[in-house]
Amino acid sequence: MKKIISLLVIAAISSSFSPKPIVWVAIGDSITYLNDHADETGNRLTKGYMTRVIEKLPNINYINQGHNGWTSAGIAKEIDSLGIVKADVYSVFLGTNDWWQGRPIGAITDYVNNTGNTTLYGSFRIIIDKLRSLNKDAKIILITPMQRVDFVYLTNMMNNAWGSYKDKNGQSLQEFAAAVKAIAVYEHFDIVDLYNKKGMDLKNLVKYKRLKDPKTGSYKNYAYPDFIDIPFNPETDEYPYPAGAIDITYDGLHPSDKGNTMIADLLEEILKDY
Repeated sequence: MKKIISLLVIAAISSSFSPKPIVWVAIGDSITYLNDHADETGNRLTKGYMTRVIEKLPNINYINQGHNGWTSAGIAKEIDSLGIVKADVYSVFLGTNDWWQGRPIGAITDYVNNTGNTTLYGSFRIIIDKLRSLNKDAKIILITPMQRVDFVYLTNMMNNAWGSYKDKNGQSLQEFAAAVKAIAVYEHFDIVDLYNKKGMDLKNLVKYKRLKDPKTGSYKNYAYPDFIDIPFNPETDEYPYPAGAIDITYDGLHPSDKGNTMIADLLEEILKDY
């Protein structure tokens, strides 16, 4: 009998130290979406950042609210129809598409005064207000956009964009990342600053871009920043990021397994304490 009682006490103590179950809703764009759609990466990605987090923290269950190509404005506009559920933790990973589409950043006063869905700051206020309406006690993590080089879509090379080394509509991606950080500071949210993460800078995003040498017409591997001014013709050229070019990203924008591991490690450091 004493042995049984001892075992029950040990079991009770063990269970009392088990991590509590956590529901995590990850809101984002294609980087988040691809976690559950690796087939759309030509299987260059095997596991996204959410899957990698829960492998280390199995008490967490994630819900993928990533939407391909969406901006914070798109999320804010459709926030009531996306089926976002009550959760313990929400992460918001947006901004890179806002930059590329040339949306105005606005100012922190747009966020503070809830001026509407016309700037990045205003869009984030709408999103965060919705999350708080679902669970006022939820933890909210903001993730800045990461740096990017020349993006070329794997299955449609006509879908391409220059990197964040160059402004779009007079705005830098760094300014968008700074805006996300400013909101996190204002709200006292946890922040994952990918834009300024050591090892995720422009020179590490791809090993090279394979392009035709303008003088010889022969293909050559150009490392950043040498490829910036080398012409690329999506109608006639080969895909410029073969498997050997993969580093932090596999296409200049979307994180590879290596990149997703770095993102997951940063999130794990935060989530393990929730």
